Amino acid sequence: MFDPSDPDFLADPYPAFAALRERGEVHFHDGLGLAVAVSHAAASAVLRHRGLGRIWSDATPAEQFVSFNLLHRNSLLENEPPVHTRLRRLVSAAFTRGHVERLRPRITELADGMARRIADEGGGDLLELLAQPLPVAVIAELLGVPETDRSLLVPWSNAIVKMYEYGLPDDQRRAAETAAGEFSGFLADLAAARTRRPGDDLLSHLVATDLTVDEVVATAVLLLMAGHEATVNVLGNGVRALLDRPEQWALVPAALDTAVEEIIRFDAPLQLFERTATTEVEIAGYRVAPGEKIAALLGAAARDPLVFADPDRLDVRRSPNPHLGFGAGIHFCLGAPLARVEIAAALSALSNRLPGLHLAEDPPRRPEFVIRGYQRLPVAG
Repeated sequence: MFDPSDPDFLADPYPAFAALRERGEVHFHDGLGLAVAVSHAAASAVLRHRGLGRIWSDATPAEQFVSFNLLHRNSLLENEPPVHTRLRRLVSAAFTRGHVERLRPRITELADGMARRIADEGGGDLLELLAQPLPVAVIAELLGVPETDRSLLVPWSNAIVKMYEYGLPDDQRRAAETAAGEFSGFLADLAAARTRRPGDDLLSHLVATDLTVDEVVATAVLLLMAGHEATVNVLGNGVRALLDRPEQWALVPAALDTAVEEIIRFDAPLQLFERTATTEVEIAGYRVAPGEKIAALLGAAARDPLVFADPDRLDVRRSPNPHLGFGAGIHFCLGAPLARVEIAAALSALSNRLPGLHLAEDPPRRPEFVIRGYQRLPVAG
């Protein structure tokens, strides 16, 4: 079984996943304390089965994680019907009021400006100069966060998502709680301001629904964390994979839409997604008792040869491409259309401005397993 803290595994987990998949579709991982589904069919079943849910358990000791737990108790991602049904209906109604199309020209403008800066400077850290600031700027504009406050968002998000890793040190757990409290307070104040003076942003539309203040705050935090972390790492992982294969990089302008889907599949930014059984469930012959957990190992599912021909090959023209990068079932990512626009805009801007883009040095991986990405991505043009 794989060791999620092993640097060699983190550098390339896919051979270990393939070996597991050859032995069976579901395995119990002693280190993680749960079963993992490694085939595409089993992972898809985990995500879709209504006997498996997102059942939130407070971080403990609960009195030390008041803000972190409150955010997650009120998140649509951490709730099941009927609470999830109500939250998703209200959030979807606000989110689908033309926000993606409203932002599309601005996203294109932002991505092009960031790519132009990289070209003008002859290169730099792609994460710092484009992959990170682009989704943050987009979500900040989506929510109506003032320009002067946007630098606060990334440190808060980075600190909070560390809690999704296994075996986190106490100092990082405390940092996550501090960030959750500060982020929640900031958004509650901003939501109050939008209640008094509404605008055309998503936060104004959210506060106009029947969501509570805590639910509005949790929704806004979820949008930032999910949108920022996923897009940063899709772009980092994907651009690195493309630059390792110049023949594929050259095809991107003519295959933009399929290239977006392929880089989401090829090196999944979110490797594992948990579910908890609410009744006895069977996944690919493996029985999960009520209260037990099972996870969809998305990185393994994305390399399943029964679904993807030559799965270890990056193919920007791959179609169809039924990856699970945005999840499946009732928890399918609400922000998927926005993420696709951001990723496409970034790839388009980079390929147009920097057709000769290449790695300046081998980029260091982040030392985490669940959220997969790079610490930096030095490039030259």
